[in-house]
Amino acid sequence: MPDSVYKIIELVGTSPDSWEKAAASAVEQAAKTLRDLRIAEIVEMDMQIDNGKVINYRTKLRLSFKYEGVE
Repeated sequence: MPDSVYKIIELVGTSPDSWEKAAASAVEQAAKTLRDLRIAEIVEMDMQIDNGKVINYRTKLRLSFKYEGVE
């Protein structure tokens, strides 16, 4: 059985509702074009604020997926 190799990318998801939904949004969007997603690691969370109110939650994450190189 050959060894596996994984690629890691960073994404930022946003949501007006929560950090959890922001992270899920990033993963769901990535899953549309990437196969074999493995691990999502939360790196940073922040908020956009306008006139003293939170308007967006932002979650930065590292997402790994199995690398399928060209033979």
